[in-house]
Amino acid sequence: MSAPGEDKGAGWARWVVLAAFVAGLAAFFALGGQRWLTLDALREHRDELLAYTRAHYARTLLLAFAAYVAAAALSIPGAAVLSLGMGLLFGRWVGTALIVGAATVGATLVFLAARHLFADAARRRLGERGRRVAEGFERNAASYLLFLRLVPVFPFWLVNLIPAFTPVRTRTYVAATAIGIVPGSFVFANLGESLGRIRSPDQLLSPEVLVALGLLGVLALVPVAIRKIRTPKHGEVS
Repeated sequence: MSAPGEDKGAGWARWVVLAAFVAGLAAFFALGGQRWLTLDALREHRDELLAYTRAHYARTLLLAFAAYVAAAALSIPGAAVLSLGMGLLFGRWVGTALIVGAATVGATLVFLAARHLFADAARRRLGERGRRVAEGFERNAASYLLFLRLVPVFPFWLVNLIPAFTPVRTRTYVAATAIGIVPGSFVFANLGESLGRIRSPDQLLSPEVLVALGLLGVLALVPVAIRKIRTPKHGEVS
C-alpha cells in the first residue's frame, strides 16, 4: 500500500499532466493549427517551406521533430499531413527517420504517462474495443504490439494507451513501435518527397508519384492479406 503522501503526489502529477494535455490541445486549435495541417495548406506554402528548410536546415529539422512529437503525444489529428510534410522537406530517407523517431518518442510519452498516472482509472473505464486490444497483449505482448503497429487495425492513439495497462515492458513497447511504424512512415515520406517535386498537373502521373501511391495502396491492403492468412480455410480446424 502506498503512503498517503505518495498518493497525494501522484494526484497532483495527474492534474499537471492533464492540464498540460488540455492546454496543448487548446493552443493548437486557438492558433488555427487545424487549418495548417491540411493538404491544401501544405501545397499552398510548399515553396516557402522548402526555401526556409534550405536556408535553416538544422533549425527546421529540430522544429519538425518537436512538432511531430507534440502531435503524437497530444493525439492531434493530421499525422498523415505531417508525415507528407516530413518527406516534402527532408526527403524520403531523412523524412522516414524523423517520422519514426518523433512518433516513437511521442507514443512513449503517452505510454509512460498513462502507465504511471492513469492506469488504475483507465482499466476501470476501458470500453469493449480497448478490452479486446488488452487481451491480445496478455497473450503475446511483443508480437501483438508489432502487429498493431504494422497493420493499422486500431487508431494510433489507442495503441499508444492500451499497452500501458498491460504487463508489456517499456523497452518492448519502444522497440515494437519503432519497428512497426517504419513501413507506413516510409510510404508517406516517399509520397511527400514526390509531391515536393510536382510543379505542374502533368507531373501528377510521374513514375515516382505512381510508385509512391502504389506503395500506399499496398499498405492499405495489408490488413486484408493478414486477415486471410489468419482465417482458417474451409474445412480446416484452427
